[in-house]
Amino acid sequence: MALQSLWANKMRTILTLVGVVIGVASVIAVVTLVNGANRYVATKVYGKGADVFTVSKQPAVITSYEEYVKYQKRKNLNMDDFAAVRDRCKRCQSVGALLNTSGKVVSGTQSSTDTDIRGWSSEMPVMYNLNITEGRGFTPSDDDRAERVAIIGSDILDDVMGPGDPVGKEIRVDGEVYTVIGVGEKQGKTLGQSQDNWVAVPIESFIHTYGAANKSVTIYAKAGSAGAGLDAAVDEVRAIVRVERHDPPGGDDTFEISTNDTFVGLWKSISQSFSAVVVGIAAISLVVGGIVIMNIMLVSVTERTREIGIRKALGARRGDVLLQFLIESGLMSLLGGVVGVIGGAAVAKLITLAVGFPSSIQLWSVIVGLITALGVGIFFGVYPARKAAMLDPITALRAEM
Repeated sequence: MALQSLWANKMRTILTLVGVVIGVASVIAVVTLVNGANRYVATKVYGKGADVFTVSKQPAVITSYEEYVKYQKRKNLNMDDFAAVRDRCKRCQSVGALLNTSGKVVSGTQSSTDTDIRGWSSEMPVMYNLNITEGRGFTPSDDDRAERVAIIGSDILDDVMGPGDPVGKEIRVDGEVYTVIGVGEKQGKTLGQSQDNWVAVPIESFIHTYGAANKSVTIYAKAGSAGAGLDAAVDEVRAIVRVERHDPPGGDDTFEISTNDTFVGLWKSISQSFSAVVVGIAAISLVVGGIVIMNIMLVSVTERTREIGIRKALGARRGDVLLQFLIESGLMSLLGGVVGVIGGAAVAKLITLAVGFPSSIQLWSVIVGLITALGVGIFFGVYPARKAAMLDPITALRAEM
């Protein structure tokens, strides 16, 4: 009977459910996208190895202008710092160095702009956990002799070099000629931004081309094991770099050491803040939807006063009438929850297809969304249902149809 009542007023039911649909869809879409992003970040970061950490001039995220000024005053990390860590760190399985900039890559008549140009030491492909799908990686001699060789991302292969074997062919990187010796595996997109538009050259070649006076080296170190082994390696590297940079005893570090947990924790704190804001907005939509349901149910009680009187005259108890209207409001909002779940998941997947933002549907979020929708309907349906249940049958029978 509750379903028949909703079906008899299809347009009113649809309009009533808009608030619930928007609220549930918002929650499902956000949870799906945030969970997908969390998984992606964890996979990508830990893909480099849970035992890999970095030493850099400043942290990944700066939250104020004062912090920016503070970190800009620091001395750049240089190749001497890298060499000290590489040569003296006993607990480090391997140590690499990175410099980067953006530039233009040309091959024949094709070119790419805003390409990530990376200066890598020979250890960096291993640090990035990057498989070389064609050709080879760098060797220590490539670095020592500043060879004009390059490893390219798949975008450079597909969009600039074209079909055929790229190994042995020449490309121009900001006007400098390099011979391609390898191609990195495809990384895909993140937030719509391709991760394959890059060219890596030996770090000494990079320095010869771009200089190193205004660039800070990022040092990568692999401890060989996570947990206590990682902590011990971090402490050793910190001591080495402090000595190299002449940091005074008891003073603050003039550099930043970041582990994978640092990056994952930072991302999760950002995503949780974002989720809290959107869930708050969605809660407002649910409250508005609940108020609309309550108003419509009050209208329904008024329209069906005589029907309620007949039911009571035939023996229906107050609890029966109360349950009837609660079932109607609960079904109405649950239906809105189902539509919202489907809509939210669809929106998340469309965003994934459109801009490459990762998404992952969670069963618990679907269940919570449906329970919340049902709860909203029942909570806001109590007053109209109680009003219907309390009607005097004699007075209700006198009401006009």
